[in-house]
Amino acid sequence: MNEKDLLILSVKDFATPKMLKMVLLPFVITMLVMYTLFFIAADLGLDTLQQTTLHVESSQTLNNGDTAHTESFSGTFSGSSIIDFLMTHTVTSWLISFLVYTVGSFLVLLISIVVALAVIGFLTPPILKELQQRHYPTVELIGFDGIGTVIWNLAKSFFIMIALFLLLMPLYFIPLLNVIALNIPFYYFFHRLLTYDVASTLCSKEEYVQIMHFKGNGLRIKTLLLYMVSLIPFAVLFATVFFVIYLGHSFFKEVILLRQRKNTADM
Repeated sequence: MNEKDLLILSVKDFATPKMLKMVLLPFVITMLVMYTLFFIAADLGLDTLQQTTLHVESSQTLNNGDTAHTESFSGTFSGSSIIDFLMTHTVTSWLISFLVYTVGSFLVLLISIVVALAVIGFLTPPILKELQQRHYPTVELIGFDGIGTVIWNLAKSFFIMIALFLLLMPLYFIPLLNVIALNIPFYYFFHRLLTYDVASTLCSKEEYVQIMHFKGNGLRIKTLLLYMVSLIPFAVLFATVFFVIYLGHSFFKEVILLRQRKNTADM
């Protein structure tokens, strides 16, 4: 089965009523988490702003013949008056608007990806079970690692993502390069969780290691393309089930080949 057929099959499976029902859970939970985080961040921002004081001084020297005259301005702003002061100037007003809407929207998008991936991890077993019943009835879902290990892997991947985020911070101030650097930690988390969730449900530990060793680059290309799709606003809220379906078919295909070779070698 080539990639085109695999993609068409994944779309058909995604469009079934059972899979479409599963889309609702990542959507609802992600929206609730983002809604809660928004109001927490807003409250913290307002509290910080109300406790902040800004002291501004400026001076200007005017030459009138042989006489020099200096005019000074000194002012103290606190609370919401800081924003009032900054927004009265065109440059600062534009910068504030850019930071709030551009940077804020991008961070919200990336956080929504992290939340949706954490949620889809709990739906991966029923999704793969449905694929098995529909297309691969002879393929056993072996799986490896218990729920405790799965949660530990989620936590470990999250902290590695944060470490990468901090490590790459100097690159965030370089135009164009900052876009790539900012996405590296989140792509790592995206690739790690999707491949691990699917593999730990379907494969044995040995099969997982072999697939990642021989087919790892191909899987990285697939997850990179899926990650780019997830960057489309709101797409990740609906597409995570499709991501699992598509990678699930990819892993099923590789597992079938590995087990056929193993059975042949054992004969």
